[in-house]
Formats: sequence, C-alpha cells, structure tokens
Amino acid sequence: MADPELEAIRQRRMQELMAQRGGGSHQGPELSAQEEAKSEAEEQRQLMLTRILTSEARARLARIALVKLEKARGVEDVILRAAQTGQIVEKVSEERLISLLEQINTQTTKET
Repeated sequence: MADPELEAIRQRRMQELMAQRGGGSHQGPELSAQEEAKSEAEEQRQLMLTRILTSEARARLARIALVKLEKARGVEDVILRAAQTGQIVEKVSEERLISLLEQINTQTTKET
C-alpha cells in the first residue's frame, strides 16, 4: 500500500544510484555502503514526510525545493523534529505549512 509519489522517488533514487555506480569511479565497498546508508536515510525521511504532510503541502514543499533547496530542507527538518517531539498530531496542511514558512521567514530576516 505504498504511496505512488514515494514509489516514484524510490525509483528515481535507484536510477541515480545505478548511474553513479556505472559511470563513476569505484572506490571500494565502504563507499557504496555509505551511499546505501545515505540513500536509506533519505528514503526514511521522505516516508516520514509523506505521513506527516498532506499531498498539497508536499507539492508546495517540492516547489520550494526546486528554487531554494536549503530552505526546503530546513523546513523539512523543523517539521520532522516537531513530529518526533509530539508537537504535530495531525497531518500538516498547506495552510499550516504556509504559516510555518512565514514564521521561519520572519526569524531569518531578524537574524540577517
């Protein structure tokens, strides 16, 4: 019962890994194990975000990632931390994501 979007992400990541292994230089099994662990961690991260965010919120976050990858990654980190500490008990809607983005923007503009 996998989410089609998550399955597409998995397939794309597997294709990237295959392309890297086929076209890149082989630096030993420890590097591929490291890549494997990194890939697994990213897959878990995406799975958790799929459970936490509504499809509209995931789409908005994906659009943000196209323009500002670091900002999207930071927002994902905030959402995941909040979910792990129990601050988020229901799925995050697009409206709630927007308000979270606004809060982060005001925090970062105060710092700069």
